[in-house]
Amino acid sequence: MRIVAISAAVIFVLDQVSKYWIVHAMALDVRGVIDVFPPYLTFRMAWNYGINFGLFAGQQDLTRWVLVAVALGIVLFVLVWLRRDPPGVPGLIAGGVLIGGALGNVVDRLLYGAVADFLNMSCCGIDNPYAFNVADIAIFAGAAGLALFPGGGKPPGRQRKNRA
Repeated sequence: MRIVAISAAVIFVLDQVSKYWIVHAMALDVRGVIDVFPPYLTFRMAWNYGINFGLFAGQQDLTRWVLVAVALGIVLFVLVWLRRDPPGVPGLIAGGVLIGGALGNVVDRLLYGAVADFLNMSCCGIDNPYAFNVADIAIFAGAAGLALFPGGGKPPGRQRKNRA
């Protein structure tokens, strides 16, 4: 479980530092948009009061606390799952990455009442109107990693025959 904790801590710190730097130090919350490498990478401020793509953003205060509870429930579920049926190292890292991302978005909801999204990427003539953050990437990558590297794949140990 040490691998899970380290993975979660690294992602959590990367997420929170990137959000602080982009939103506050670069004043994206005031500027709104910063073209970094258009159209491939743009920093575009978006406060997400709901879930993905702003779904369920209607009743902001209620939604905020429900989503905090859901995220903490998912973190607890993943921790119990990893403890009961530990996957290999890649699966443990994936679990930690998912947990770190989820906790990063929980902190945003507690501090700001919404998740700070700022990464916007477009390519190949497709204009992407949505923004995301490091935590969102981590949640997606962690979930994919857990699907690719699940636990329970250990072969049963060999039983010794009694030689009398």
